[in-house]
Amino acid sequence: MAPKGPASLKVLESALAEETSELPCPVREMGTIYVAQIARLTEVIDRLVAEMEAASKTDAQLRRLCTIPGIGPVTAGAVAAFAPDLDTFDTGRNFAAWLGLVPRQRSTGGKTRLGSVSKTGQTDIRRLLIVGASRRRRAFRATSVIRWVVRKGGSANRWPAALVARKPKMVAAVALANKMARMIWAMTTKQENYRMA
Repeated sequence: MAPKGPASLKVLESALAEETSELPCPVREMGTIYVAQIARLTEVIDRLVAEMEAASKTDAQLRRLCTIPGIGPVTAGAVAAFAPDLDTFDTGRNFAAWLGLVPRQRSTGGKTRLGSVSKTGQTDIRRLLIVGASRRRRAFRATSVIRWVVRKGGSANRWPAALVARKPKMVAAVALANKMARMIWAMTTKQENYRMA
């Protein structure tokens, strides 16, 4: 028995390699196959991450997108691969709506009421913006930014802290992803790097 997670993989490897353990032979063989598959997949993932990081250093658009806090090489590559030319969107809100990050608007009598996020749109980029896939230290994930704000009680930027104080964490993460999508649109269409406000 070992706890879940990659940290306890060494415990399982040593239990499978130990000849004196009471594991049945078929269990030992299947476990060895699984451990070998995990090792091969880890190598492939590490190689792909290294390629993405190298591409993000050489390509100007990827390098520009990686300057946004919360955007890493994987997310920048997904935006470059899956998103159409961002000049086709009139505003950053339209790009965020294409991703499915904008709440529905129900307006009557001049009063705007915002509903839930529709979740229709480009799911891959939306998921990467919300949850994050970056392994770089300086590129925080939306959920980890929210986690940091909750743990430390604040942020250099007051907006996430105020948002987390009045909204649930996942709603705050979607709002932060919406903001990051609008930044992506603005930086790409204006050909500018990220600047702290």
